[in-house]
Amino acid sequence: MITNQQLIFYCNFLLPKKDWILAICMLLFSVNQMSAQGKTINGVVTSAQDNLPLPGVNIMIKGTKTVVTTGFDGEYTIKASSTDVLVYSFIGFQNREIPVANQLKIDVALNEDTNKLNEVVVIGYGTQKKSDLTGSVSVVNLESAKKTVTYDAAKMLQGQVPGVTVQSSGEPGGFVNIKIRGITSFTNNNPLFVIDGIMVDAPYDFAPGEIESMQVLKDASSAAIYGVRGANGVVIITTKKGKAGRMDVKFKSIVGLQNVTKKWDVTDRAGYQKITSEAERNRDIRAGVPVSIAPGNDPNSPSYITNVNTDWQKEALQTGVIQNQALTLNGGAESIAYSFNVDYFKNTSYIKTPQDYERLSTNLNLNGKKGKFKYGVKMGYTQSDKEIFNEYNVGQTAISDILGAVPTMPVYDSNRLGGYGGTDNLTQRAISMNPIGYNNLIENNGKRNRFIGDVWGEIEIVKGLKYKLDVSYDRTDWQNRKFIPPSDLGWYYITTNDEASLDISNGNELRTFLNNLLTYEVTLGKHKLDALAGWIQEKRDNYNHWSRGVGFKPGEISMMQYADSRDAGEYKFTITGISYISRLNYSYDDRYLLQANFRQDKTSLFSEINNSANFYSFSGGWKISNEKFISLPKWISNIKLRGGYGTLGNNTIPQYFFASTVNSFAGYDFNNELAPGTTVVSSLDPNVKWEKTSSSNIALELGFFNNDLQFTAEYFSKKVTDILVTVPLPFSTGAFPASIFTNAGDMKNHGLEFTASYSNHHHKFKYDISANFGTLKNEVTKIGVNSNPLYGAVSKTEVGRSVGELFAWEAIGIFQNAAEVAASPTQTGAAPGDIKFKDVNGDGAITDADRTFQGVTIPKYGFGVNFSASYANFDFSMFWQGSGGNKIFNAMYRNLMIGQYTNHHTDELNYWTPTNTNTNVPAPVIGDPNGNSRDSNRFIESGDYVRLQTMELGYNIPLKDKFIQSAKVYINGQNLLTITKYKGYDPDFNSDGLLSRGYDAGSFPNPRTISLGVEVNF
Repeated sequence: MITNQQLIFYCNFLLPKKDWILAICMLLFSVNQMSAQGKTINGVVTSAQDNLPLPGVNIMIKGTKTVVTTGFDGEYTIKASSTDVLVYSFIGFQNREIPVANQLKIDVALNEDTNKLNEVVVIGYGTQKKSDLTGSVSVVNLESAKKTVTYDAAKMLQGQVPGVTVQSSGEPGGFVNIKIRGITSFTNNNPLFVIDGIMVDAPYDFAPGEIESMQVLKDASSAAIYGVRGANGVVIITTKKGKAGRMDVKFKSIVGLQNVTKKWDVTDRAGYQKITSEAERNRDIRAGVPVSIAPGNDPNSPSYITNVNTDWQKEALQTGVIQNQALTLNGGAESIAYSFNVDYFKNTSYIKTPQDYERLSTNLNLNGKKGKFKYGVKMGYTQSDKEIFNEYNVGQTAISDILGAVPTMPVYDSNRLGGYGGTDNLTQRAISMNPIGYNNLIENNGKRNRFIGDVWGEIEIVKGLKYKLDVSYDRTDWQNRKFIPPSDLGWYYITTNDEASLDISNGNELRTFLNNLLTYEVTLGKHKLDALAGWIQEKRDNYNHWSRGVGFKPGEISMMQYADSRDAGEYKFTITGISYISRLNYSYDDRYLLQANFRQDKTSLFSEINNSANFYSFSGGWKISNEKFISLPKWISNIKLRGGYGTLGNNTIPQYFFASTVNSFAGYDFNNELAPGTTVVSSLDPNVKWEKTSSSNIALELGFFNNDLQFTAEYFSKKVTDILVTVPLPFSTGAFPASIFTNAGDMKNHGLEFTASYSNHHHKFKYDISANFGTLKNEVTKIGVNSNPLYGAVSKTEVGRSVGELFAWEAIGIFQNAAEVAASPTQTGAAPGDIKFKDVNGDGAITDADRTFQGVTIPKYGFGVNFSASYANFDFSMFWQGSGGNKIFNAMYRNLMIGQYTNHHTDELNYWTPTNTNTNVPAPVIGDPNGNSRDSNRFIESGDYVRLQTMELGYNIPLKDKFIQSAKVYINGQNLLTITKYKGYDPDFNSDGLLSRGYDAGSFPNPRTISLGVEVNF
């Protein structure tokens, strides 16, 4: 083609000859100039999979900086010349290049990019291509995770990532417990959550539906950039951002029904009266006194109860309702794009009480670009209201009250104050809680208002060098209010006017972060380098005010001013921190990868001599498949070896926990004279410091058939030192309690993790299969100076074993006669019909020394399997997950097998008698003189389970209406099937007592949920 310069030269050469030649040259120049300016091209970009328009697709003229973006309807317009090539690019889709030639309208269908190695993932303070990762970073399959209907994003992680353990319950708004690669502390093991760059302790104030991506940083080489906050792992959550184009409106609504499908086999009135009467009879016969049966259980008494037979599970359990509606607006331009979401969630309890959970969340993200300056704003506001279940005693839950309630107690009784039934000490002799009455009479409410804001700006100083300033503000206001009115719920559960109380606490917490970040990226031939340096400042202010009023008359207004007596107090504290961070990434020829992280943290939580610590990590990767000297078959797409080592910290310690307190007004008696003095009130270690975790890992990543098939195998090891633990002190210190909280423990965790996935999107029937499996072994290597063990509920933690192993007596049978009792090791209170326990140490007596370890409470393995498929307008998915290798102490079963005045399990109907000796159930005896109900292997069960966590069937409605772009209806099932031998409601319960683990005293079971949903895009 003739260039403009050539055309002018020819015109000048011919100019002296003819004027008409000049005219022709000028005409040709004009035509050529018009051709250089280009022509207007327009078209529509759609998805090849569903033919839906794709908004936000970039169309660039190859080799230039000219870029346009498709609008909401996928349409675009661009000026280009016939010789130009247009490049179409969109995240999650394969790029396409199309020559313009003589075309004026170019419609393009983009194919999905099934090669997940091209995916860009979010890491600490930045992003990185997945294929370039050297640390252990797991990308959560959100398409599968979001099918778990929940209020808490942490619940979505269950079974999705190897090495991540999630425990939850069916309590509306209840806490979700999550651990990454085992136990690293005796105080707190929950990971750090980072939402849009803002560090938070838990994500339950944020709508899961707004999440765009979620990554789990599991090792030090990936999490070291978070230093003292990263010891328990890091979960990075990114919410949806605005995209250029016309406004995109999305509406989602899901409504589900929840119920508890499994029921405990507890006795009815006749069974309860039989067992309890037998227990009273055995008590009196053993004591050699006349038999005295409770009148309410004695058929010969005029007070014998025959007209009450309450099935408490039937009365208390109902069908709960869960609902979630969300509206999202998305659009804007390159200079400023927006994404605004309103999300409403409500969960009505499956127990017939007012304990519901309700939350309204809003989220606004603004982002834009002007030349070399990028900026963004995030604002989120959440208002939540949770009615709290009431515990009369610690550990006495609504579930344990329902199961333990005696069937001879009515639900309602108009003769009692409050209108609910109760037991009588003379008639029934049973101390039994009415859970329906107790939770309906007491007003126990918790309200939370949370505002989170973030403003950032980034400018490119010179090519590759960028500075980013990020300021975030996180404020939570709360109010808890509990009113216990005068009431009569039977013997032991009577609240008099003088005992009626009102407790109110309110407060707020404000956390601010100031991040100054400097990044530099440069590519020199085959060398690629990017570096990060930053300074971070953090401040946390907490204020709490409480007030208490006691003394209310029945029906009196439950306000503080009406209480007979009042008391109040307040408390506040401030925690500050400063951190310096840096990271260096280097790659050579897309074959060799290196990364180094460094962070220094300084905090007011520790004394001046110990308030700073340094954390670092090193990791590397080798893309073996990119080596030129290795010839691989075409079906092998990727071979990568990676590994790393690093250190992390944990500063989970109360404020001012390094400064002992004393009483300067104490005195001591010297020769009958009181001498003034000072005594230690609480003894604290002034040298207390960070808990430190060092971890190492090595992994092999494989990809086959253009990475449609992928496999990863990884080994990890985590060693924790300077664990904060309570150790005993000599009584001469004067401290009470005589113990000190100090750095005196070590432990380690190690395991293997495997993931595999296969995607087939090459035909009309498309499907994806993925699976993960992880193992874990935990071992305590040090406790204090003398390695004294730590005890919990039916647990013992000692050096050489895992945290919170079950520690109990071993039952070996039942005494059949007095001769057998006499011939056995001494067992205080034993008689025929009692449990015989093993004399482990052989000293001839059953004592505390005969308890033995009965099993680990931390699951040895966990797994998850995802399957999803689509054909035409239909899609289907299911997700299985489970864990095993751990034991559970079923304390609820024990409480139903003790043969006392609470209700009983039907297994106890097979109790021992002189004529029923072929049984493993002891004779019930009031008072249990032999300790048949002591902690023993009788109540220890396997925690293994396999669960069909979710299953969903959806239909995409074909539409021709331009106003409605797409619509989908679906039915979703959750917790549909659980395969387990566990006798309790649910083997998957929230059992994180740190030292007291795997102890089920009446946990809230996860309900079965059947939901109907609709999603519409306008």
